[in-house]
Amino acid sequence: MTAILDDSDVRVLERRTDRGEPLLADEPTTISNLFLQAVKKHDLDDALNHKVADEWCPISSAELIARAERIALGLYSIGVRKGDKAAILASNSPDWTMCDAGCQFAGVIDVPIYTTLAPSSVEYILKDSNVKILFLQNRTEYDRIAIEIEQCSSVEKLIYFDPIGVESNDAISLSDLEALGEKLNSEQPQLLAELSSAIDPGDVATLIYTSGTTGEPKGVMLTHSNIISNVLDAGEKFDFSIHDVCLSVLPLTHVFERSAMYLYIFNGMSVYYAESIDKVPDNLKEIRPTIFVGVPRIFEKVYAKAKLKAAQSGRLTEKIFDWAIEIAKEIAMKREQREEPGFSLTMKRKIADALVFNQLRDFFGGRLRACITGGAALPDDIFLIFTGAGISIMQGYGLTETSPVITSNNPSAVKLGTVGKPIHNAKIRIASDGEIEASGPGVMLGYYNKPEATRAAFTGDGWFRTGDIGEIDDDGFLRITDRKKELFKTSGGKYIAPSPIEQMIRSSRFVSQVVLVGNERKFAAALVVPNFEMLRSYVKLKGINAKTPAEMCRNPRIIDLIERQIDTATKDLSRYEKVKKVALLENELTVDGGELTPTLKIKRRVVEEKYRSVIDGFYENAI
Repeated sequence: MTAILDDSDVRVLERRTDRGEPLLADEPTTISNLFLQAVKKHDLDDALNHKVADEWCPISSAELIARAERIALGLYSIGVRKGDKAAILASNSPDWTMCDAGCQFAGVIDVPIYTTLAPSSVEYILKDSNVKILFLQNRTEYDRIAIEIEQCSSVEKLIYFDPIGVESNDAISLSDLEALGEKLNSEQPQLLAELSSAIDPGDVATLIYTSGTTGEPKGVMLTHSNIISNVLDAGEKFDFSIHDVCLSVLPLTHVFERSAMYLYIFNGMSVYYAESIDKVPDNLKEIRPTIFVGVPRIFEKVYAKAKLKAAQSGRLTEKIFDWAIEIAKEIAMKREQREEPGFSLTMKRKIADALVFNQLRDFFGGRLRACITGGAALPDDIFLIFTGAGISIMQGYGLTETSPVITSNNPSAVKLGTVGKPIHNAKIRIASDGEIEASGPGVMLGYYNKPEATRAAFTGDGWFRTGDIGEIDDDGFLRITDRKKELFKTSGGKYIAPSPIEQMIRSSRFVSQVVLVGNERKFAAALVVPNFEMLRSYVKLKGINAKTPAEMCRNPRIIDLIERQIDTATKDLSRYEKVKKVALLENELTVDGGELTPTLKIKRRVVEEKYRSVIDGFYENAI
């Protein structure tokens, strides 16, 4: 083992968690405490905001708390008690947040479920977690999983955000649930305080099922203390204020967005819920956020779109764009090296700013002061481009099992190619095989109903095995090199880490997505989804007769183009790491298609199974 790395900052008072550490008197100990303290400190008129008939409608802090309390008592009135499970299957909305808060006030363990999950996966989670109550978006969502719900005997009641078209004795609307809670409160005004006071920081607050990129989903048990400690510690070095405005884009089912939501609310920020992924660009321009939390793929797509727009505007515009991008990288590298840009670079930056950088900033609304990203690796080029253009991106690292943040770059400490240093109270170390191990108050209680998997997830001395490979540099920053489970070995015995190579290949403007394959095979090969919008400009320029994605993927000249792009991007790799064969895919890998997790990470097992015949074709007659 290497030396253990942690945050060396010292506080006057420390925190007490369920693991026995001291506690600051003015900090929340449970999630319901967090909500109550937030409204006491920051009584906002626009705490939560959502679109209704093309108008942004605000919900005040006071209304947020009042509705959460009614939901808590409503659950009690229909027989839900402390420790029971309530699943939430709905898209992001104020109702989602208030149902979550209501569960926390009542001591009910909520189980968030992705709306993109296949019906069979929804059934698995409902059964495995023994859910008693299911919050649903609407009748359409029910119809999609009706058969599976019928197979879950534990589910006693369905509660709909939108009850239109619902006719069932086992279902009520959210507004009806709140009415029941209001009635119960008039009858037993002391009950809510009794329910909240019965919650201990060490109680399980939520059961979050992992996305299952490599196998069966597991229910991660996170306590109130796990989540609260992470919210406070992860946000410690960020200067958040009541003047900040945030756009909620990632699904609240994911612990990254869920914890971010708690952070927003606790710090008195105004939160806006994106209407949909497609509407994010419009929403960004409307609300002009100051803080934006997203996964790396979002930033990659923003850059690709800007690049495409420049290419379609003519050769001169494209050249100016490419020049400005190189200036951005140069500026960012100067900053990395703690050097001041000279007179020449300063003048170039002013020109690039007027021609290109301001357009990138305008995409996000023009007043961003911080972008926070996690969930997957952020390509170095993307970091340099956005940083150089005046959009500060800070990458962090963590897992569902760690609530989620373990390390993070922050405004006072940012380093290219790293995921930052450990947050306060978190510790990391590197095992002899390179695996990152973590310890701290954010580490989960364990996997629900899976004692063997829980034991396997921890070392003999109680450190959590992350499953990621990494290294700690001389400055104390953590660098992720790959997923331990994603490393594959060729039939020649050589180990290959696919993620860094995929990142290199995606640097090509003609590549949208790529999956490296080759486990127990003779060589590495790649499945590539081209950037078809960029290819359309290319085929027009070159006079290639290929109009549809299918035609482009079969065209020899385009296949040759992609192969040359890959060769150039990976020229510095060892011979055994180089891609020997390539297949172009006409359909994008998507969440709905099952190939990506909701945070846009590749489900390798699914992709390899779906394209088994293509992969097998790489190695037929291979010598």
